[in-house]
Amino acid sequence: MKILGIETSCDETGIAIYDAEQGIMAHALHSQIALHVEYGGVVPELASRDHIRKTIPLIKQVMKEANVSAREIQGVAYTSGPGLVGALLVGTSIGRSLALAWQVPAIAVHHMEGHLLASMLEDKPPQFPFIALLVSGGHTQLIKVEGVGRYELLGETLDDAAGEAFDKTAKMLGLSYPGGPAITEAAKQGNPDRFHFPRPMTNRPGLDFSFSGLKTFSVNTLHQFNSPDEQTKADIACAFQEAVADTIAIKCQRAIKQTGIKRLVIAGGVGANKRLRERLNLLSEKLQSEVYYPRFEFCTDNGAMIAYAGYLRLKAGQHESLAFNARARWPMEELCPVQ
Repeated sequence: MKILGIETSCDETGIAIYDAEQGIMAHALHSQIALHVEYGGVVPELASRDHIRKTIPLIKQVMKEANVSAREIQGVAYTSGPGLVGALLVGTSIGRSLALAWQVPAIAVHHMEGHLLASMLEDKPPQFPFIALLVSGGHTQLIKVEGVGRYELLGETLDDAAGEAFDKTAKMLGLSYPGGPAITEAAKQGNPDRFHFPRPMTNRPGLDFSFSGLKTFSVNTLHQFNSPDEQTKADIACAFQEAVADTIAIKCQRAIKQTGIKRLVIAGGVGANKRLRERLNLLSEKLQSEVYYPRFEFCTDNGAMIAYAGYLRLKAGQHESLAFNARARWPMEELCPVQ
């Protein structure tokens, strides 16, 4: 069973073909960083237009690389939400149209479910149940995963997501976009002992997050200096990154102890942060638990995770009607379980 996956939820166009026997046959990703960098963030209209330009050429490229013809495609999976509505409509309309033209079933995939299942594409995938940390520019959540479509939200951010806080703090420091890699690079030169930032909401029970205060703390620290030099900015970047990594690790430890599940799966773009991975690896050793990461190229948005998630649902007999819809907001609790 060969499934074409299409991801266009935000600022990356991802295409992949997944085969039930061979796994990912080919995949390609076009990033819009160069398009949005001068604005310091994603411009929805520009993102949508770029998806229009790139989606069909990337589909042709991936099918050529996989040496797969349209006649061999047995299903089309596309991201239907959550995300930017205009961007979602590009992938949704193309995916549904191709499925109609090729006379194969189509399936609308939840973007975050794709991230949740990305680690299943690795050689040693996690077994159910597990705790998933979804950490990206738009989401920071801890979810109990008992199976495909069987999700329980344990905690989430009450304000900024971790990736969003990285972007905003980087912009405040005069660093480039996207903020995650920029802060990581600056933090390499930082003195970890110069500043100590708070670990938000770790002094109270629960598994919710809050990163807006860290952003404010960074601003206030920077404003203590009339003309902060590059070393001061690096020290602030280092302190900020340490605070985010520590906060997330503390919450993950609580989730493991609260549920008794000693398998932790990391998903989302911030999951590629090396300092966060170091902290979670130390936590895994301390608790004698297991931690799983998708490969770096599957941490960010990609077509492979959509193709795989779509395969699981199409295999279970789920498919879409001729009507299609894009959903800016889509609670994961609304997803049907896959038996």
